[in-house]
Amino acid sequence: MSTSSQHLVIIGGGMVGASLAIALSGSGLRITLVEAFSPKTDSLPSYDDRAIALAYGTRKIFESMGVWDALKGSAEPIKHIHISDKGRFGQAHLDSEEQQVPALGYVALAREMGRVLLDALYACDDVEVIAPAKLINFSADDAGIDLQLEIEGQPREMRADLLVAADGGKSFVREKLELPVQHWQYGQSAVIANITPEKKHENIAYERFTESGPVALLPMTEERCAVVWTVEDENVEEVLSLSDDEFLQSFQTKFGYRLGRFQRVGKRSSYPLTLLRATQSTSKRAVVIGNAAHTLHPIAGQGFNLGIRDVAALVDVLQQSEGDIGSDEVLESYENWRLAEQRNVALATDALARIFGNPLPPVRLARNIGLIALQHCPPAKSFLASAAMGLFGKKPRLTRGVRHD
Repeated sequence: MSTSSQHLVIIGGGMVGASLAIALSGSGLRITLVEAFSPKTDSLPSYDDRAIALAYGTRKIFESMGVWDALKGSAEPIKHIHISDKGRFGQAHLDSEEQQVPALGYVALAREMGRVLLDALYACDDVEVIAPAKLINFSADDAGIDLQLEIEGQPREMRADLLVAADGGKSFVREKLELPVQHWQYGQSAVIANITPEKKHENIAYERFTESGPVALLPMTEERCAVVWTVEDENVEEVLSLSDDEFLQSFQTKFGYRLGRFQRVGKRSSYPLTLLRATQSTSKRAVVIGNAAHTLHPIAGQGFNLGIRDVAALVDVLQQSEGDIGSDEVLESYENWRLAEQRNVALATDALARIFGNPLPPVRLARNIGLIALQHCPPAKSFLASAAMGLFGKKPRLTRGVRHD
């Protein structure tokens, strides 16, 4: 494509926005990234490093972007996934060898991912990073989009061909565009922490369903595990205020003794569980991606990975465009590609949360039969594994190892 004079502005310099800038670097576009906070690279390692689940497909995208080698040392492979319903007979197992991949996914440290992406971002000569700065207003016409920024209290105006919003779940751009959304609260929160079990985790990720909601235990480096514990909103403060010993015992009761006794836990934090999905993710010369387009229940660990697949698809669409990158045709092509997967993943995670959180005996029986059927049906397991790894459906070139033509 002929992009030498075209200008792309990304609002939001988090992991999705930074990934888009890195992936498009070298494509011929003029790229500006606007971030509200000053970048920080001087954080020290900590037991309490927040963990993020990366699908195998996300690893492939990061490899194509040239950032995986710097990240892989702090990314623990998930070789097996164990799914069970506490106190019931239903279980299912996914295995990386069965799926003929080196890992079903990885658990990476958010701090390390941020550092790697920031280093790569600032190594891109064709990307202008403006931070701290915020978008105050914007308006589009047939030829471009005008942006009003505020940089350290000073106004700055900018004109671009395309605005990409990666500005999170409370996206200013999405709200200003009045894009239609589906949005509801689950009345639950995820309590997250790092924990050390007595036994080695052996690269197994556990998804355990309990009466009060799902509990996940993900393998991390240094034989730690990342805990994601679903708690009713009215009980969150009580759980967060537990002493270390009380927390360990309470979580032990929820999870069981498959990994022996839990011996150490770090800081606890929580966030409310919500589903938000923009049923339209484009408008005139603007597109929303990542959490700005969809915020999911963490039950299947798909939130960040869905955002990275947005990045890979948008890169494809922009590189294949013949002319104006902000044209209605280009944005329609992106929306037609992404809307179905965004909808399907959102609905699937929502259905899992509701089905496995339902205490009615007929529902419990049905889901346990479903788990057993899944365990004994290789095609179904392969389909589920492919979807979880982000390898189902149309694959962007970054997933296939191609960066630029």
